[in-house]
Amino acid sequence: MKRNYYIFSSGKLIRRQNTLYFEPGKAEEPVEAEEDIIEVEDETNDKSADEYEPKKLPRKPLPIEDIEAIYCFSELRFNTKFLNFLAKNQITLHLFNYYGYYSGSFYPREPFVSGKLLVRQVASYSNNNLRVLIAQKFVEGSANNIRKNLLYYNARNKDMSPFIPRIDKLMKQIKETTDVQELMGIEGNIRSTYYTTWNLIIDEPINFSKREKRPPTNEINALISFGNSLVYTTVLSEIYKTQLNPLISFLHEPGERRFSLALDLAEIFKPLLSDRIIFSLLNKKQIKAKHFDKKINHCLLTEEGRKIYLREYDEKLKTTIKHRTLKRSVSYRHLIRLECYKLIKHIIGEKEYKPFKIWW
Repeated sequence: MKRNYYIFSSGKLIRRQNTLYFEPGKAEEPVEAEEDIIEVEDETNDKSADEYEPKKLPRKPLPIEDIEAIYCFSELRFNTKFLNFLAKNQITLHLFNYYGYYSGSFYPREPFVSGKLLVRQVASYSNNNLRVLIAQKFVEGSANNIRKNLLYYNARNKDMSPFIPRIDKLMKQIKETTDVQELMGIEGNIRSTYYTTWNLIIDEPINFSKREKRPPTNEINALISFGNSLVYTTVLSEIYKTQLNPLISFLHEPGERRFSLALDLAEIFKPLLSDRIIFSLLNKKQIKAKHFDKKINHCLLTEEGRKIYLREYDEKLKTTIKHRTLKRSVSYRHLIRLECYKLIKHIIGEKEYKPFKIWW
């Protein structure tokens, strides 16, 4: 199974044939954040290997066939050889700035394209009835998985009884909607009710009242923002491996500088991936107050906090379950790919799309 690689420090990525080697920068020569460099160098046979070997600096090998995606958490600079090499090997590069905010992705030229599917995807967006139907499915899947989280904690002595009926009532309204804005309002009310329960689910007092994004102002919002950005980038990486166009969405309005279909599909998987990781990290006291950088107007995860979260996130993506339809074990990551395939079948009229719902 391919892996995600996360880079926090400055250094070089040096290519030798089909392997990348990460060479960290010298400790005795610190580099300012705005001067951090990570670049690809080609190693040819023109010189002996010894001439290229770093002195007293370790090299971490990254076999190209082992790389799912590269995540960079720093102010970095890349040369075109590096980007061309990633494009050739169909590797997505996700960029986060120094503070852990998602900045964007290098999305290589799509290896799988279908003019027929593109036309049908655009038609499904342009037709209000077809678009609303798909958007309803996304909200339905998200709401069901939120409800599943509440049932899970209700069975573990966290009284969710005042909140589950409210979400059930809102879920009944989903199929009655006739436009996306109305549907987004219902989705917002479901999440608002859901976030209220976090004060009970999380053992430590958190006083979490509302979602704040730009910037997050407290620890919970910082965790949600970081976790949601990881789910978004994971979904984008999986869309890339299909014939779907990530720019054409149904629940979120397509816009500039974002892959809005990834936002749509991420809604379904946030409760399973981001939310459950947050609950676990806080209740097991793996994330503590020291892992947050608190300023007057914002609160962000420190580098160590992000590393703790990423370790859990990677393990979660590798988790496998027995798929009820396929009758075999699949990873959480592969569930996202399967969701893309189900959406394709719906768009081309082969089979009605039914959103992923946690069944365990």
